[in-house]
Amino acid sequence: MQTIIKGLRTWCYTLAGSATLALLPMTNAAAAEDTRVNGYVENATYGREGVGLSKFRNTLQMEMEKKAGDVGVFNNVSFNATLRGSYDGVYDLNDDEYGRNAGGPIQLQGTQGYVPHGGGIAPTPFLGFDTNQNPNDGMVVLGEHLHGQDNGVAFGVPVRPCDKDSRGCIDGYLDKDTDELRYQEFNDRADFIRELYADFDINFDNGNILSTRLGKQQVIWGRTDLFRVLDVINPVDYSRNNIYDELEDIRIPMWILRTDYRMGPTEVFDGLAFDDLNFQVVWNFDKFRPHDIGQCGQPNVILDAGCFFRGMNNLWENGGTVANFAGATPDGGFATDFGPAQIGVRKAHMPSWSLSNTQLGMKLEGVYGDLGFSLNALTYRSQLPSLRGGIPGQNGFTGETAVWPGLIAFDIHFPRVNLVGGSVDYYAQSVDTVFRVETAYTSGEEFANTLREKLYSESDVLRYVIGADKNIAIPFLNEDNSFLFSGQIFGEHILDHEREQRTYGKAGIPNYEHNWTATLLVQGFYMNGRLTPKIITAHDFRAQATAIAPSVDWLVNDNFKLTLGGNFKVGDGAREFDDCRSCNPWDPFTQTPGVANQQPGESAGLSGYEPLGRFQSGPIGMAQKEDEIQLTARYSF
Repeated sequence: MQTIIKGLRTWCYTLAGSATLALLPMTNAAAAEDTRVNGYVENATYGREGVGLSKFRNTLQMEMEKKAGDVGVFNNVSFNATLRGSYDGVYDLNDDEYGRNAGGPIQLQGTQGYVPHGGGIAPTPFLGFDTNQNPNDGMVVLGEHLHGQDNGVAFGVPVRPCDKDSRGCIDGYLDKDTDELRYQEFNDRADFIRELYADFDINFDNGNILSTRLGKQQVIWGRTDLFRVLDVINPVDYSRNNIYDELEDIRIPMWILRTDYRMGPTEVFDGLAFDDLNFQVVWNFDKFRPHDIGQCGQPNVILDAGCFFRGMNNLWENGGTVANFAGATPDGGFATDFGPAQIGVRKAHMPSWSLSNTQLGMKLEGVYGDLGFSLNALTYRSQLPSLRGGIPGQNGFTGETAVWPGLIAFDIHFPRVNLVGGSVDYYAQSVDTVFRVETAYTSGEEFANTLREKLYSESDVLRYVIGADKNIAIPFLNEDNSFLFSGQIFGEHILDHEREQRTYGKAGIPNYEHNWTATLLVQGFYMNGRLTPKIITAHDFRAQATAIAPSVDWLVNDNFKLTLGGNFKVGDGAREFDDCRSCNPWDPFTQTPGVANQQPGESAGLSGYEPLGRFQSGPIGMAQKEDEIQLTARYSF
């Protein structure tokens, strides 16, 4: 298999090796009536302010379909495959930012001034670390691209690929080497096989149909864009372009059995007849896979969470210097050298394959007049990581290893989540508008919580999106075609939210109890649809962060398309929240100055940008300094 993968990789990258490949003349393959082969080659070149080149991705994708007709008891049998390979040259062309030469030595703030990594205080024999094992090189300060240290927590994060620098690379999770970053689809999960499935039907005498799709595929439940509510069956690769790429391109296909019992027009009760009714069962039997949130050292790391995890794992494995920590007050604290296995992230518990770790969903959907609806239920593993404290760590003052309340030492888990929800879309003829509503209620999700001894808690969550799509004529801009306006508002409500005022600030769950994000798409059509300008905006109300993404698609001919766009952010950027410096795990040695009768594990609410302020900023606010100009050339065949 390794030989086959290497051969396919060489083939794909030879074809997709440069931007000019998108301009090569190609001949449409003549296909038999029951066989379809098409695809595209594409170059995406992005430039980021203050960084330079942030993407030089060359992609070859092939899509194949073979119709086999009726085979035994099965009708409409077909086989489908989509293969995709890419090479992102940014890790070679801009390796000072994203490759083998990224990072460098760092300075960390403390009461004693700025000190190098390894230059903090270590007042006991159990504190301190070996700088030969964890040198001051190949690192950045956590969050430095977005904010200063400002008397808050900060530490070094290694940023080079894991084959060049293994520090902070968590085994089985966020541990990509150089080739896995360059050639993203060629990994041990064979992602170059984008889709590979068989479709077949069984027709019943009453006219109903049992329709099945078996294989590696995407299952789409949602009716919304950008933010997912029901569409949670497949994980998402946010490392490609944060939240901004089309979901079709960034969903991670999984091995799934999807079966639909199609009943067509159905009378359920006297006087209640549906124009269409369908019952679907989805069984994701693949080995669990989380979202790809981006590894520190990649251009796109959603919420900068991958950098936090890598820095924290380095602290656990090797020790390290943490800014403004010992004796901390709102005016800062001493930069402190911690030893290994005292604070940080120990490991990720990646669910192994078992029947109990598979995911099962059911959906009833139908059409009644101008109204379409669905009722959905799903049990699945959270695709986002949860940090659970309560692991044994060494006391930096006594040397004792035990479970300490409020200690910032964690394992990563992916908890079981149960979801129920539904969706409705309605075409209102009187106003020529499609209205969409989608909602989901989940139980089992976990959130950081500095009020709890293990620094996390579970909560039920209600999410929903309300949207509308309408074509509006604007004659002074375009006399021939209307503009598409598509707006939606996404709401999230954490139902078991906890937050309290403490001596120096608020402690608890950093995520907002109630939050809303609005999006608006405006798209025009010129030159018989060959020139398509559009602008997408998204605004996070509580974070006060806005993303603006204008672009123009030019279909030069039936095969070749150019897209010029940008992605710009405005808003408040980084925000602060309780960082648990003042959680007093090693009482009485870590009691917070100025706090009376502080109990072990009790936070005094000292705040900083890191690590929990990212949940206040949200994905848009945390990308505040990632403005880009983007050019994409695609040749389809």
